[in-house]
Amino acid sequence: MLSLHRKNILVTGASSGIGRQIAITAASIGATVTLVGRNEERLKETLIAMAGEGHQFLVLDLAEQASFEAIVAKSKQFDGVVFNAGVVEYAPVKFLNAEKINRIFSTNVSSNILLSQQLLKNKLVAKKGSLVFISSISSKLGVPGTALYAASKAALSAFAKVLASEVASQGIRSNSVCPGIVLTAMTDQAMEATSTEDMEKGALLYPLGYGEPQDVAGMVMYLLSDISKWVTGTDIILDGGLTLK
Repeated sequence: MLSLHRKNILVTGASSGIGRQIAITAASIGATVTLVGRNEERLKETLIAMAGEGHQFLVLDLAEQASFEAIVAKSKQFDGVVFNAGVVEYAPVKFLNAEKINRIFSTNVSSNILLSQQLLKNKLVAKKGSLVFISSISSKLGVPGTALYAASKAALSAFAKVLASEVASQGIRSNSVCPGIVLTAMTDQAMEATSTEDMEKGALLYPLGYGEPQDVAGMVMYLLSDISKWVTGTDIILDGGLTLK
C-alpha cells in the first residue's frame, strides 16, 4: 500500500504547479510536509489545500546562502526530500550570455546541490530516506531553444545518480524524474509566444496527451514511499509516450 504515514517530507518550489501538487498529494497519504518557496501568499494557498496537521512553510529564496542555513536551523530530520525548485527559460544558443547561464544553473543546479549537501552534512536526511530530483525530458531531447534549460536538467539528473552511489551505505536513495510537458502556470507562461495551433500539434506528439501535475506527483509518491526501497540511481521518464518514436 502506498503510504507516507509518519514520514516528514520537504518539498521545494511548493508554491505552485508540480511542487504544490506533490505537497498536497504527500499530505493526503499521511506525510507531514515542510514547504519551501519564495512567495508567501502562494505557499499559504498550498498549505490550505493540504490535508492533515503539523505542516509548515518557509519563505526562502534558494539562490541565497542564508536560505540553506534557515532550513537547517528550522527543520527536523526528513524521511524524504523533493528538489523541485527551478525556472524555465528558452533561447537559441546565439542569444545566450554569461548572465543567463549563471541564473539558470544557479537555480536549477547549484541550489539543489547545495541544499542536498547541507541536509546531508547536518544529518537531516533520515537513514533509508529518499531524495527525489525533478529533472526534465528536455535533458533527453534536442529541441531548438532549450539548450540552457536542457543542460541544467541533464546536470541535475547526473548529480542525482552520483549522489545515489555516495549515500547508499546509509540506505538513502536518490532518483530523478524527467517529466515531459506538464500543464502548469509556469509552462503556460513559457508558451505564451506559441500559437494555439502549435500547441495542438505538439499535443499530437504525446500519445497519452500532455501531462498534469498529479501525474508527476504519483511517481514522486512511489519514490518517497517504502514501496520503492530497492530503487535508486534511476532517471525515470514520464512523458506520455513522447519518446516512443
